[in-house]
Order: sequence, then structure tokens, then C-alpha cells
Amino acid sequence: MASSKQNGPTTALGKTEFRGSKPTSENRGEPELLTVPDGWKEPAFSKEDNPRGLLEESSFATLFPKYREAYLKECWPLVQKALNEHHVNATLDLIEGSMTVCTTKKTFDPYIIIRARDLIKLLARSVSFEQAIRILQDDVACDIIKIGSLVRNKERFVKRRQRLIGPKGSTLKALELLTNCYIMVQGNTVSAIGPFSGLKEVRKVVLDTMKNIHPIYNIKTLMIKRELAKDSELRSQSWERFLPQFKHKNVNKRKEPKKKTVKKEYTPFPPPQPESQIDKELASGEYFLKASQKKRQKMEAIKAKQAEALSKRQEERNKAFIPPKEKPVHLKKPKEASTETKIDVAALKEKVKKAKNKKLGALTAEEVKLKMEADEKKKKKK
Repeated sequence: MASSKQNGPTTALGKTEFRGSKPTSENRGEPELLTVPDGWKEPAFSKEDNPRGLLEESSFATLFPKYREAYLKECWPLVQKALNEHHVNATLDLIEGSMTVCTTKKTFDPYIIIRARDLIKLLARSVSFEQAIRILQDDVACDIIKIGSLVRNKERFVKRRQRLIGPKGSTLKALELLTNCYIMVQGNTVSAIGPFSGLKEVRKVVLDTMKNIHPIYNIKTLMIKRELAKDSELRSQSWERFLPQFKHKNVNKRKEPKKKTVKKEYTPFPPPQPESQIDKELASGEYFLKASQKKRQKMEAIKAKQAEALSKRQEERNKAFIPPKEKPVHLKKPKEASTETKIDVAALKEKVKKAKNKKLGALTAEEVKLKMEADEKKKKKK
């Protein structure tokens, strides 16, 4: 009894000390509860968590295009082997062109059928088996983005899809490195495999590209975010001041429209009815004229028009014969005296003398010999 009494208070003290040392959820602050510790992973779902298995059988099927048939034939044994580890059956129907996955009695994980469904979807969307099998991991998810209906014009759609891929796939590769996701652009869909945070960024970039926003802007933002995430102090702060704000440069500068339409004042009364041809004839008195008189009036109107056109034509012809108006003599400006250079008379006389002394025609034989001798002497001296 004594020993029990002695042990009693010690155990009680021990319990109280342990309780005091262990931080409760009430004592913890909000940021501590919201933040996830680094390297934390959710424990894997095992057979012990669900020993009885599933009550009902679930199955999913998806169609695949004809060009994928040969590849799926080759890799289907590997797909079956991977799914059999999780107790899921997989069947390939080449006649119908479909893939089916269904649970068995041994299946214990209820979410594995959803992962198996995503696996066959990715295989149908031209994703390789090596990448698609990653979807069976707990920390990996997938997203199939449909881009076919986002752009109506086919040519524009092809250009924007190529912009997402980039020259030699450089833009897509940069996006994969920043988001830690595998991205596959095929036809009217973009398939992405990776962590949830990366898939969110991939979807945003793909949709923005289809809305004519170049992916380089989003890639720049992701690069800045990646550097900011490394700093422990900035994790809890807003990053808006660091992120670039891109604006459209091709905004129309002209705010006001070219043609301004002035709105008329609203009146409840309808506009007056326009006069008919008979009313006009009654007002002018033509209605009561005879057919011959009406014809005469029309002819007179035609002749008057002809006479007017003839007079205009004659005036235009006469314009060529009208002399231009000359300015009066007293208004005319005197011509500026031309500044001539002074002539050197002595130089001119010398030129004339030299010209007289010069002999015209070819040189004689004696003169040619003398000239040749003189040239040879000059050469020897040199």
C-alpha cells in the first residue's frame, strides 16, 4: 500500500508536466496551424485502413484514336502489371477502340479507380506510358486542358498553340522546369502531370496563351516567384510589389470616334408623312395639265439643261485664249547685275601666241628621231 501511495503522486506530477510541455491547438498561433512543415507527406493508404475492401464494383472506359492502337498494344502488358499491383483490372478492346478499368474484390483503396481512369485518359491523349504511370503516385495529379473551343479561327488557333510550344519546344521546356510538371500538347488538348501547385500554374499559362497573352510574361512571373519562395521572410508577405505588371502596348490612342453621331432630341410624335408625287403635282398645278402640255414642259426642261451645259463647256474652252495678267512696268524689279569675273588680257595674248607657234598635223621623220633621242637621254640620266 505504501509503495502505491508513493508512486501515485509521482505519476500524477509526471502527467501534469507532460501536459504542460505539449503545445495544444488553443495555445498555437494561426500561422503555425496554417503552414505545412517542410518535407511533410501524407501517410500512404494501406490495406489495414480498409481490410474489408469495397462493396461495389466501379469501372471507367475511354476511347482512343486509331493512331494510338499500335503503341497501346505494345505497352498494355506493362499497364496491366502496374494496375494489378493495386488490384485493378484493365482491358483493351481494339475492335471498339476503347480502354476499360474496373475494381475487383481485392481492391482496398477507393481512390485508385480514379487514378486508373486518369491513366487511360492520358494514354489516349498521346502521353507516353513512362510519364502516365506516375499518376498512380499519391503526390502526383493530372490535368487535361481542352483548348479546341477557345479560339474560333483555325489558323489563329494553330499559331497560338505553336507559341505555347515555342521554337524547338523551348517555351514548353521552360514551363516544365518552373512548374515541375510534364506537359504534352496534342491536337485540341494539353495534358499536364505533376504536383497540384504546378498544374494550377500550367492551366493559367495555357488559357492566357489562347487569349493572346504571350507565355513569356507568365514565365517571367513564375521565375520571380520561384526566387521569392526561397526567402523565408518573404513567405508570409505579399509579392505584388515584386511581380511585373504587363500592359497592352497596342492600345488605340484615339479615344474619340472619327465620325461623331449627334443624337436627336426624343419626341413622342412620329415624323411628318412625306408628300407623294400626286401631292407635288397638285401643288405645282401639273396635275391639271394635258399630256401634250406635260410633254412640252419636259422638253423645255431638257433644252434648258442642254443650253446650260453648252455654255459651261464654251467657258472652259475660252479660258485657254484669255491672256494672263501682266504686272505694270514700274512694279517690275530691276534685274541684278551679273557679277562677271575680270578678264586677264595678258594671259589671253600669251595663249594666242602659243597657239600660233604650234604646228598642225603629224610630225616629220626628222622630228620623230630627235624626240626619240631626247627620250633615251632622259632615261639614261635617270
